Amino acid sequence: MKRFRDYHKNIKIRIYQIFLSDMVSGAVIPFMAIYFSEHFGATLTGILLLLNVVIGLLVGLYGGYYSDQMGRKKLMVIAGLIRMVAFIVMAIANSPMLTSPMLTFVMVLIVGASFGLDGPAADAMLIDITKPSERKGVYSLMYWSFNLAFAVGGIVGALAFNHYLFELLVIMGITSAISNILVIFFIDETYTKKEAIKHKNVLVSMFHSYKEVAGDKLFLLFVLAGMLIQSIENQMENYIGIRLNEDMPAQSVFSFEFTGVEMLGFLKSENTIIVVFLTVFITRWVTKWKNEDRTFLSSILIFTIGYVVISYVNNVMLLFIFMALATIGELMRVPIQQDFMASIPTDEKRSSYMAVSSIVFYGSMMISAIFVSLGAILSNEIMSFLILLTGLAGMLIIKSILPDLKKRRAMQSQN
Repeated sequence: MKRFRDYHKNIKIRIYQIFLSDMVSGAVIPFMAIYFSEHFGATLTGILLLLNVVIGLLVGLYGGYYSDQMGRKKLMVIAGLIRMVAFIVMAIANSPMLTSPMLTFVMVLIVGASFGLDGPAADAMLIDITKPSERKGVYSLMYWSFNLAFAVGGIVGALAFNHYLFELLVIMGITSAISNILVIFFIDETYTKKEAIKHKNVLVSMFHSYKEVAGDKLFLLFVLAGMLIQSIENQMENYIGIRLNEDMPAQSVFSFEFTGVEMLGFLKSENTIIVVFLTVFITRWVTKWKNEDRTFLSSILIFTIGYVVISYVNNVMLLFIFMALATIGELMRVPIQQDFMASIPTDEKRSSYMAVSSIVFYGSMMISAIFVSLGAILSNEIMSFLILLTGLAGMLIIKSILPDLKKRRAMQSQN
């Protein structure tokens, strides 16, 4: 692995930026569902949050297209300024002088849209400036920074959200301003389009751009596999969380009392702690393995087995053991998976590819939501079996396309 000081300055600044913004966002964003449910009710909150997801996805498609037309940095600056203004308005809407949940929700929509706008550009920028040989290390570092930031932010939010929301939102506005300064003055543009837009009509041009992406069978299969695999992890906050709450009896271990809800919190904390402390070690360990195919497939299998057992057992010690196993599989898988994802896009369509790849997140959330409904009518045994089938299906798709993925990466390395 390359040393941090040897990376391109854009990478180092992005890591600082991600840690700063995600730490503060982690103290606010995960708790907004509770905020809205208190003001609008659970049913309407679910609809509003779904609307937020849909808007983020649609704006992400625009962001991916325009990033390939106007460059990465410009879009990141525009989105960052929009985000900063939205955070400031959110603070005003929850200040001593005003309380407006509806205005807060509109600003949350704008914040979500801004992340969709510059997300593909930021992802494409990392691909622009990294060599295939160093991407595993970069993505591992980004993954570590994200998890550490959200862990710290989650603790702060749990302690301060109910009583200091205005102050937290003011801090979000300040950190957003600092983030914009980093992007505007220190990050370099990494992409300039060589050809003019062929179609005057933007929608027609977008259609032709994404038509090319949709015709990449290798990419679509890789996205499908990623969606299936990611949906397993999402079960923790959906089917598995509900099952633990309903089925797990209270247990006392080392004088600690564990209920289903508390167990869910401990398992998520265990996952974060392992990620924070073992990411660098496991990444270095995995990169020394000569057989990358076997490592990738084994990581998916380990990850799947861990969550299958968690979805079925109620014993506290077994839950902790298999959460550790699932997390280790996750740490083995993520750098390799993101490395291959970075190797698929063509140079002139990178942001468009990254925008479509966001389907992994949104699609996996839909799959896990379907499992919640199925869990109400099917037995625990059948549900665990379905989770196993989901992971195996993703693994088999990856196995079938691995030769083509390696060829695509080799071609990019030569270029």
